[in-house]
Amino acid sequence: MINKVILVGRLTKDVEVRKTTSGISTASFTVACNRRGRNDQGGQSADFINCVAWRQSADFLGNYAKKGSIVGIEGRITTRNYEGQNGRVYVTEVTCENVQLIGGSRGAQDTSERHEPVAYDVKDDIDDELANTPSFDISSDDLPFY
Repeated sequence: MINKVILVGRLTKDVEVRKTTSGISTASFTVACNRRGRNDQGGQSADFINCVAWRQSADFLGNYAKKGSIVGIEGRITTRNYEGQNGRVYVTEVTCENVQLIGGSRGAQDTSERHEPVAYDVKDDIDDELANTPSFDISSDDLPFY
């Protein structure tokens, strides 16, 4: 079975790192990932995905990632539940195995920190390439291996 998640998105707030009773660092945060297309109001839609990082990844995020930073995450989906005040609470989140800081926040003062993502659709390039490719009339007699 495969349980693999790869996300690229922006942090919705600053990462807060906590320590377990045994001293292990943990960070819970939310990543906003844009969806393709537009929502009903004509704006961009996004998914807000809860994530948790442990140990060095948690410390790294706490030290370097800020609200609006673009992060790349590789991990797995995990589920857990606990008894809350209003009954059983079910949680689904991404447990990070690898975290990379891809760019700074939108409000970064230094332009060297600002890395705006570029919308790039490979399908459009392939369509353009195919439209500019000359066609050839080749019969099966022309092929040496047919």
